[in-house]
Amino acid sequence: MARNTVATQLAALRKQRDLIAKKEQALLSRSHDKVLTKIVQMAKEAGLTASDISKALGAGKAAKGTKAPKAAKKGTLAGKKVAPKYRNPANAEQTWTGRGVSPTWVQELKTAGKLESALIAAA
Repeated sequence: MARNTVATQLAALRKQRDLIAKKEQALLSRSHDKVLTKIVQMAKEAGLTASDISKALGAGKAAKGTKAPKAAKKGTLAGKKVAPKYRNPANAEQTWTGRGVSPTWVQELKTAGKLESALIAAA
């Protein structure tokens, strides 16, 4: 018998919750309707169009007060050309600045322990 009363109480509470949610939506709808009516009236008086309002609301832009995410900080030499530091002993046209991913010829020299032999002498 206890189960019956608990189940009926739960059903009654759920019904009340649904009724309250419907009333809340109705109140919000009325409130929104009033505000929208005022906005439309003010826009007409000012001679504004819907496109003017959407532009003002920031359609396609970040809203005021929200900050765009900051880009990661780059080093002070990022994007600047650097003179080559290493030259391939087998092919003088191949050079490497010592930055970024090392070419295969540099990796081969590293594994052989002869990378210092590819250093370009400072002028």
